[in-house]
Amino acid sequence: MKNVFVLLTCLLLLSSCRKFLEEYTTDQKYASTTADLESLMIGEAFINNIQLSIYSQSTLSDISSELSVFAPWLHVMDDDSEAFVADVVETSQATPLYKLSGFHNWGQVPAVDILNATWEETAWRRLYKRIGALNAILFQAAKMADGSAQNLQLKHLRGEAYFLRGYYYFMLQNIYGAPYRKSTATTDQGVPVKVSEKIDDQYFTRDNNEKVYNQIIADLNEAATYLEGYNPDNRIRVGIAAVKALQSRVYLYTEQYDKVVATVKDFETMGYNLTDLNQYVAGNSFTYRGAGESIFTMGSYVIPAVFMNDSLSQWSGNDNRVSAFKASNDLVSIYDTADLRRVAFFSRAAKSKSWLPAKYRAWSTYNDPDQVSCIFSFRYAEVILNRAEALAMTGADGEARAELQLLRMKRFRNAGTDQLPSSNEALVNFIRAERRRELCFEGHRWFDLRRYAVNSKYPLPSSFVIKHPVYSYDAPSNTHTLVGNYVLKSVAEDGAGWQVPIPNYAIEFNRGALTNPIRPVRQIQPL
Repeated sequence: MKNVFVLLTCLLLLSSCRKFLEEYTTDQKYASTTADLESLMIGEAFINNIQLSIYSQSTLSDISSELSVFAPWLHVMDDDSEAFVADVVETSQATPLYKLSGFHNWGQVPAVDILNATWEETAWRRLYKRIGALNAILFQAAKMADGSAQNLQLKHLRGEAYFLRGYYYFMLQNIYGAPYRKSTATTDQGVPVKVSEKIDDQYFTRDNNEKVYNQIIADLNEAATYLEGYNPDNRIRVGIAAVKALQSRVYLYTEQYDKVVATVKDFETMGYNLTDLNQYVAGNSFTYRGAGESIFTMGSYVIPAVFMNDSLSQWSGNDNRVSAFKASNDLVSIYDTADLRRVAFFSRAAKSKSWLPAKYRAWSTYNDPDQVSCIFSFRYAEVILNRAEALAMTGADGEARAELQLLRMKRFRNAGTDQLPSSNEALVNFIRAERRRELCFEGHRWFDLRRYAVNSKYPLPSSFVIKHPVYSYDAPSNTHTLVGNYVLKSVAEDGAGWQVPIPNYAIEFNRGALTNPIRPVRQIQPL
C-alpha cells in the first residue's frame, strides 16, 4: 500500500479533462509558489467529475477505471434500493445489476459480476492517492508559510487541504472500517492513518476507530481555523460552511451531540436557504449547484448509471428492458401523500412506472455547470437534520421539533406540529425517518444505518434486517418472478456484512498486514 500514499501527478481530471501539472514530477521542489500548489490541489486532491453518456444497459463497463464514476455501489447496499428488471439482458453486458449485485447482496467477495468474474474496486486506492497528494501539499504549504505572513490564497488552500483529508478519512472509515461505537472505539478496527508526506518503508495495518476519528476531527479543526470567515463564491471549492457541515456530521456519528449544536448554531447567518417545494415546478432538478441549499459538491452524479429507466431507446433494443436498480418499495411507502418530495425527488419509469431517484434531472447536459454529486455533497437540509437529531438526543425535544419544522414547512403542504411525536425515543425515530426521506440517494443511508445500529442510547433493534428481493427469469413468458430475498441481519449478528472488504490489491501489497473480517457465503432466503 506504500505506493497509494505517493504523490502522483499528470492525471486527466475534472469535467474539462484538462491536463494539470504536465511539467511536474513527484519532486516537491517544483511546487515553489502558491499558484503551483493551487494547480496541484485542483489536479490531484479533488474528486473528478465524469460526464455520463447512457445509451444502453452497459453503463458500468469501465467500473475499474480510475476515471470511472466513484463507488456506484454505495447506493445499493442499504434498504433504499432494490433490483429493477424487465425483459432479458445478456449476462455479458456490464449492467448495473450484473456488476453491482455482489455489493447489493453483501456477497463474500462483492466485486464479482454475474459471470463470476472479479473486477477491481478502486475507491480505496483513489481516496488514499488523494490523501497522499494532500499530505504533500500540506507539507509544502507549511514550508511556504514558515517565517513569513502567508497570503490569503495559501491560507485558504491549507484549509481546503485539511478539509479534504478529513473528509476522505471519514469516507474510508465508514466504508471499510467498523461502525463507531463509543464503548469500544479504542479496539474496533478502522482504516490506516497516514498524515506524513514521507514514503515510509513499512506495511500498514488498520488503526482503531478512535485514532481515525481523532485525526478527522483534528483535520477539520485546522480547516476551520484557516477558513474562518471565508466562503467562496461557488459551490465547488471549500469554505467555512462546508467545514462546519462536515464537523456537525462527524460529531453526530461520534455521539458528541453538544458539539453538533455548538458547531452549527450560527449557520443561518451564512445565507443558505431551503428550497420551498410548494413552489416546485414538476420535471425540474431539485438540487443543483446554484440552489440556495447547496454548500459544496465535487464529483459526478452517478444515479442515472445505477438506477436506469426501463426504456432507453427503441433503436438500440432497450425499449421496455432494464437490468438495474430502483427506489425500494419500503422507501417510497414512508412518504406521506402531502409530502412534496415524492414529486421533486423521484421520477417514474417509462413503462412500469417504478420509482427512480431523480433529485438532479439535468445530468445529461454536456459540461453542465450546475451538476452536483450524489455522494460528495453538502446541503443546508442536512445541517438542520444534524442539529435536530443532536438536540433530541440530549433531551431538548422542543428545540428539536422547531428544527424539524424549519424543514417540513418547505417540504409539505400545510405541515403541522401535531404530526411530531411527544416522547423522546419516538421523536428520535421520527428524525431518523425524516433524514431517510430527505437525504435518500446522497450517500447517507448506509452510513446512517451503521451508526444507528451501535448507538449507545437508541440502537436499532436486534430484529432489524435489510431484505433485497431476487428474481428468476422465465424465457417463454418473458417475465421475472420473485423467488426470495438476500438478507442482511443486524451488526451484532452479521457485522462483517456492514463493512466493505479492503480490496485484495491493498492486502496483497501489505503482505497480509491488512485483514478483513470474514463474510459468510450468503444464500437466497426463500419466500
